[in-house]
Amino acid sequence: MKGPPMKGASIIAKSLEELGVRCVFGYTGAAILPVMDELGSSPIRIVVNANEQCAAFSAAGYSRSSDEVGVAIVTSGPAITNALTAVADSYADGVPMVVIAGQVPEHKIGTDSFQHIDVASVFGPTAKHVVSVSSIGNIEAVIKDAWFLARSGKPGPVVIDLPINLQQTSTQYEGGNLERFAGVYEDECHLSEAQCARFFELLAAARRPLLYLGGGLNSVRGSAAIRRFNERFGIPSVNTLMAKGVVDENDPAALGLLGMFGTPYANKIIQDNDFFFAIGVRWDDRVAEKVGFAIQARIAYIDVNPRKMHQIREERRPDFTFLGDAARALDDLTAYAERHGIAIAIDDWIRHAVALKRAWPLDYRRDGEALQQAEVLDRLNERLTDDMIITTGVGNHQLLAAQYLRMRQPKRFLTSGSFSTMGFGMPAAVGACHANPDARVVVIDGDGSFRMNMGELHTIGTLDLPVKILLLNNHGDGMVRNLENAAYGGRHSATERPRDVDFAAMARLCHFGFAERVTRRQHLEGAMDAWLAAEGPAMLEVVTDVDEAIYPVVRPGASYAEMDLGPYIRERR
Repeated sequence: MKGPPMKGASIIAKSLEELGVRCVFGYTGAAILPVMDELGSSPIRIVVNANEQCAAFSAAGYSRSSDEVGVAIVTSGPAITNALTAVADSYADGVPMVVIAGQVPEHKIGTDSFQHIDVASVFGPTAKHVVSVSSIGNIEAVIKDAWFLARSGKPGPVVIDLPINLQQTSTQYEGGNLERFAGVYEDECHLSEAQCARFFELLAAARRPLLYLGGGLNSVRGSAAIRRFNERFGIPSVNTLMAKGVVDENDPAALGLLGMFGTPYANKIIQDNDFFFAIGVRWDDRVAEKVGFAIQARIAYIDVNPRKMHQIREERRPDFTFLGDAARALDDLTAYAERHGIAIAIDDWIRHAVALKRAWPLDYRRDGEALQQAEVLDRLNERLTDDMIITTGVGNHQLLAAQYLRMRQPKRFLTSGSFSTMGFGMPAAVGACHANPDARVVVIDGDGSFRMNMGELHTIGTLDLPVKILLLNNHGDGMVRNLENAAYGGRHSATERPRDVDFAAMARLCHFGFAERVTRRQHLEGAMDAWLAAEGPAMLEVVTDVDEAIYPVVRPGASYAEMDLGPYIRERR
């Protein structure tokens, strides 16, 4: 039965309540004020960020660290364009999110009105879907459909362009019809018996199979599915940046990050496999375009993205493909193997993988006076616990964290992968903290990335969020500086900051109860223990070597066989 007439803003708040939304991230303004006003008297918490990009990144952090859909709410014009980068970032990494943006009244659209922009034109290429609401009668349907669409298939952000006059107009609210919207996007596609038989025919013929795990498995379901599958077969694995923690990285046959800045053992084993099983990956150019990438191997590929599937079928000519949900497909394969008693004999290959991981450990400069970022992250890895969620900015610290931190669970390592957006770490942590109130959320950032969204210090401090920030300060843009050293004759243009602010002092001004600065090695471990034990917001700033470079590296145009191990990584015999 239909309820009494309600204003559009009330319908939006009520729809979000029905969908189970517990909090939204945003920044208010006149064109979205009716919605914010309604939310203010609802059970939904409004988290006010430093700016709209941060709000959208917080919504993304909420989604990335849970199986829910984060929601950002902003006003019109410069507010929604501020959110553009975070929307594009989420689209590139396949992160579900709903962004609701206020808009000028309908009669002023297209008239150069104050704070008006054509949202559909701007966001069309960067979002999974953009909806410009044109009728008060479909506001409820738009909100609910957007939520389910965002998480269906390959997840992504849905942007809703909402004129203010429709927020203030009344109509009937139906309510109680979530099943209808969910059903539109249900995908029950399974592998057939014949498809399963073909897959295991290929696997049985292999002597050196390798799993290549991507972000399409970075969910509770996906991680459980690949772990069940591999309990039976024990196939060595490598993973993308988006798939850290999908399998337990402490497993001796889990070889970690593959690619340009991959682990030495992952980049070595890719040269030797004869059956390459890629699951939920987008074949990133920093991985798949390296010369010698699984060039002699037979390929099986499972993914939910039809455009990517078509591309890989044309470029790679895989021997087996399946377009559909990766977790469901893996469960189908596991069930088939159990029914038919399928096993494989790859003990020598497993021993080879384990030996590679043991023989080629990561390492860094240990004899210099300056602290190394790798060294700091190695110490943090020793202190990792299963209740920690890691977020990172973008730069050397990000990739060193991916190398050194061995994650055990999915959705616990949040980073900007495909778009690689500096400033991601702190706002993502705000979202993760709200999605996981019992978790310990740790931000790993560099001084350059940190400055991009430094306003979130205020958000974290004033909300008294138990977020711990590890700021690795090398007084410059280390990743670009490394590139200058390698390809520009060591000339450093706009990548150095010899004079810097005291970031720990800034944190104290923003109500951080713990904020310390470490410059000497002998003080590091004690300060790190105190930082991790501190209650509430806490920052540990560590001044690190400006000349530190990431190793190993597979440079552009080089093959995996030409991986540069640098001066410190050596075979351990």
